[in-house]
Amino acid sequence: MNKDELIAKLKVIIKPYTTNTEAFDNLTENTDFINDLSINSANLVDIVLDIEEAFDIVIDNTDMERMLDVKTAVEIIETKLAEK
Repeated sequence: MNKDELIAKLKVIIKPYTTNTEAFDNLTENTDFINDLSINSANLVDIVLDIEEAFDIVIDNTDMERMLDVKTAVEIIETKLAEK
């Protein structure tokens, strides 16, 4: 799975949790989940759980705390997929 495919899959996961549709439509690697997409911390946990399920990976607490933007999320997912 290349980075564009990964981001496309991530967008599907994120969409139900965001209230800022304009920022979502313009999502890039630099998009911040909380500041740009208006996702609250409780929903961020739900997103992490959905990512784990969608990609069949386990994200530990350290990585979960770092996963605040698209770029970091992609890096963590790529790392976890490579470890499989």
